[in-house]
Amino acid sequence: MKILPLLALLGLMSPLSAQPARPPALPSEARQFDFWLGDWEVTSPDGKTAGTSRIERVAGGAGLLENWSGAGGFMGKSLNTYQAEKKAWRQFWVGSDGGVLELAGGIVQGRMVLAGEQAGPGGRIAQRITWTPNAGGTVRQLWEQSSDGGKTWTTVFDGLYRPRKTG
Repeated sequence: MKILPLLALLGLMSPLSAQPARPPALPSEARQFDFWLGDWEVTSPDGKTAGTSRIERVAGGAGLLENWSGAGGFMGKSLNTYQAEKKAWRQFWVGSDGGVLELAGGIVQGRMVLAGEQAGPGGRIAQRITWTPNAGGTVRQLWEQSSDGGKTWTTVFDGLYRPRKTG
């Protein structure tokens, strides 16, 4: 009965020698936000430093992780991914002040537009953030809020992302 231990050993070894299953290919839409990848210096419209941001691929390229560091010490991170079953981009942001945003959307006329709502002191506040890739490799991020159902919008943040100089 020496064959039984040998068969048991072979049975244990086969999973080790089997190749792990590859994840399914990502849809082409999962690359729509790649223009935001990189190490950035961010300035306000008046040219003042607003902060720095590093946007990197995570989870085998299925997501983008934003690492924000504001000039005034505020920090935050966002996780961004294309959700194929909903045919939409999703962002989950958390800031060092405990603020959270959940946004969804996609490409509109060459821009990434993500929007959502959250509770505010006087009711619901609509949030809309637009990233516009510009000639020359910069990206503009415009964050707007509306407390009147989208009739009027107020700018919360307007930043120009420029590639950081290394060295």
